[in-house]
Amino acid sequence: MEKAPSDRPSLVAITACPTGIAHTYMAADALKLAAERAGVELTVETQGSSGSTPLAPQTIVEAGAVIFATEVGVKGRERFAGKPVITSGVKRGINEPDAMIAEAVAAASDPDAPRVDGAAAESEPAAAPVGLGGQLKRALLTGVSYMIPFVAAGGLLMALGFLMAGYEIGSEHGEDGMSNGAYIALHDSLWNLPPEGLLHYLGAVCFAVGSAAMSLMVAVLAGYIAYAIADRPGLAPGFVAGVLAVTVNAGFIGGVIGGLLAGVVALWLSRIPLPQWARGLQPVVIIPLLGTLITGGTMYMILAGPLRWVNEEMTSALNGMSGSSKVALGVVIGLMMCFDLGGPVNKASYAFGVAGLGLSTAGAPQWEIMAAVMAAGMVPPLALALATFVRPRLFTEPERENGKAALPLGLCFISEGAIPFAAADPLRVIPSMMLGGAVTGGLSMALSVQLRAPHGGVFVMFATNGTWPQFVVALVAGVVVSAVAVVLAKSVAARGAAAADSAQPAAVAA
Repeated sequence: MEKAPSDRPSLVAITACPTGIAHTYMAADALKLAAERAGVELTVETQGSSGSTPLAPQTIVEAGAVIFATEVGVKGRERFAGKPVITSGVKRGINEPDAMIAEAVAAASDPDAPRVDGAAAESEPAAAPVGLGGQLKRALLTGVSYMIPFVAAGGLLMALGFLMAGYEIGSEHGEDGMSNGAYIALHDSLWNLPPEGLLHYLGAVCFAVGSAAMSLMVAVLAGYIAYAIADRPGLAPGFVAGVLAVTVNAGFIGGVIGGLLAGVVALWLSRIPLPQWARGLQPVVIIPLLGTLITGGTMYMILAGPLRWVNEEMTSALNGMSGSSKVALGVVIGLMMCFDLGGPVNKASYAFGVAGLGLSTAGAPQWEIMAAVMAAGMVPPLALALATFVRPRLFTEPERENGKAALPLGLCFISEGAIPFAAADPLRVIPSMMLGGAVTGGLSMALSVQLRAPHGGVFVMFATNGTWPQFVVALVAGVVVSAVAVVLAKSVAARGAAAADSAQPAAVAA
């Protein structure tokens, strides 16, 4: 990158999305390219799932302005106190990077521009307040983002255990409510192998470890929902609320409600004015103690019954689904998975599938939902990869390159591989992807495809309970439908543009 001219300020940026996988880095790349086009020096700190390399203090000092393209709280926000700031969601960093760079350049020389408030390290600046709906969305997405690694690690380990030791290790052993896998892992060892042998024992260990990780799912979800609302003081009551949600059989919904309750209670307690001598005890003793007591007591005494009833009714309804109701649910799942390609709606659908997978009573209905979720989520990147291969002239050179990258991303169940296409042409791409996703989701449920793994794409086909041919059929059908739809939509647009261009010279000549 060339050095920015002296009359152009240098900029710094933070990008972060709820999962920290795709949007974080796409926004960073888009902003860097836009800065190059504008002749501005930009340094980006990506706060993604793989960690981040903090900006050098001197780089921050020299920066004329800062860009926050984030969906979650900025880590170390106080470093930028007093700097002019441009704040937006991470998707704007992908869709409108040139506009954000221009706004940041203008803010650097504007004494009235919004500035980072160092006292509000995890909140929006005063010039850009977030409404209640935005705060709830951010809290829920933060909880889901911290939950996903536990789900991915636990679910894939359980699937690996099934591969090595068979599905019977997941059944009840009858002793202390253990599974066969947990019993074998606990009572046998490398020096005292079970009769089935080493592979069976290793499979049991993988299943037991994976089950332990999955059992933390609701607690982590609730804990970090509370953290997003009340910062660190919300962690203790939030985690306890999640554990209690599992204890009272309130499930995933109980974790969400408990996390929100814990966060609100902890935030309220943190705002109570206390004498100077008690302020040091407030975050480490008073808030965890009273917050946990109030949240836990409310969960047990008031919410346990209603939340348990809702969870049991939902489970009963899923178990009773058949025929057209199953297909309709699959269609809805497919539409949600392809609507915003990794955004809140996509994550809600994914969380619904994972929540069922994490139930101790999980069976065919829950496994079928998980299969529909994963198959539909794989459709957009695979369909766009196919479309760029079949009709490359309809796509720009960068889109053709993105099509090559979308193929492995789709095979791995990373829907975000379709985002560059959707950002460039949302009105044609997103409806086309939703159409194929609906076909795949409905067909997956109609064919009773099952999946016991929460992530992995084609690499967890062994966890489909022998239904992998049906999985492939449903996936291929949706990919073809979406690819054909997007090619047709772009072809019509291209013909319309060509007709307009040819008509313009004739009008000028007349």
